[in-house]
Amino acid sequence: MNDTLEQFSQLDPVIAILVLALVFVGYLLLVLAPVCGVTYLIYFLLTLPMRRNERARLFLDLLELGLKEGKTPEAAIVTAAATRDRSLGVRFQLLAAHLEQGLSLSQALEQVPRVVTPQIRAMLKTGERIGDVTKVLPACRQLLTDGVSQVRGALNYLILLVFAVSPAMIFVPLMLRIRVLPAFRTVFDAMLEGVPLPAFTRLVFDGNDISTAIQVGILGLMWLALLAYLGGPRLRGWVNRSLPGVPDRVIYRLPWRRKRMQRDFSSMLAMLLDAEVPEAEAVALAAESTGNILFARRAVRLRELLVQGVKLPEAIRVMDDSKELQWRLANALRGGGGFLRALAGWHEALDARAFQLEQAAAQFTTTALVLFNGLIVASVVIAVFLVFVRIINEGILW
Repeated sequence: MNDTLEQFSQLDPVIAILVLALVFVGYLLLVLAPVCGVTYLIYFLLTLPMRRNERARLFLDLLELGLKEGKTPEAAIVTAAATRDRSLGVRFQLLAAHLEQGLSLSQALEQVPRVVTPQIRAMLKTGERIGDVTKVLPACRQLLTDGVSQVRGALNYLILLVFAVSPAMIFVPLMLRIRVLPAFRTVFDAMLEGVPLPAFTRLVFDGNDISTAIQVGILGLMWLALLAYLGGPRLRGWVNRSLPGVPDRVIYRLPWRRKRMQRDFSSMLAMLLDAEVPEAEAVALAAESTGNILFARRAVRLRELLVQGVKLPEAIRVMDDSKELQWRLANALRGGGGFLRALAGWHEALDARAFQLEQAAAQFTTTALVLFNGLIVASVVIAVFLVFVRIINEGILW
């Protein structure tokens, strides 16, 4: 080291500066650049839902501005695209091109599905059906607030996957099986020939395959959840084409997603009833706006009850057995309208409950997995120390 410093001090100052500059550049390229790249990748993946929501929010803002100026939805989009603003993106320009060919807004959105989510497309289609897209915009904007809760939950999952679960579940079982346990058995057999291992130690060592299988299974589920988070609506569409109805069933069984679907269904139903759409048709359109097959099937049963003469507050139990929704609907019917205003508190309660359930699930999963990995590590440590105790006891007795 001293020889290197002495040789460096003897160099020409200009050459020394060039060498230092090359070392600094090498440090930037080999150390800082990968770290910055990984950090940006994590940021990019974590904020995917927020960026999807920002694109949808920009689309809804432009649509609303055009509608306030008295334009049709199609004309509002075409006018905005004519500005050639790069922030609108390629998909927005492609959507405008389809509209210029004579397609309606819902038809054009089907051709360019990634402009907004499937649920927003269904809601805008419902707005076209009643002849006033403006009325469905508040419900569309409500959907965009769900991304905040998703990102907060994903932050827990991502930190857990990167810094706790993946290293522990991948490297610890392999190191135990390949290096630690065989060497430990060899040492113990050499020191205490013929003496059996403690019962708990044998349980931990012999059950290592089971614990490894459990860890790998949990890790697979976590990465599937991360893939679903990153894939978003596009991945859901791909899976639906291969396994029809499977994503909808999984989503419906998540309590926070089910609460949000109930909120969206109730909001659209109230808006349609205020627009004097027939109850049976309003139920079908509201269920379609949730983008879930199970909700659509329940809507079919609800329509059958309405056709049979059952009142809406009683028949609504098929979709949601909450008594609060029933009496709110009954009050709105007695008041002769104002369904959206009457159900506003119910919608806020569902939204708050969904947020609470999603954050609780994220925190519970994080805590449970950390405790599970801690239990495995503690078991290995106890098993090893029991062997040390056995060795000490045998040495004293000898």
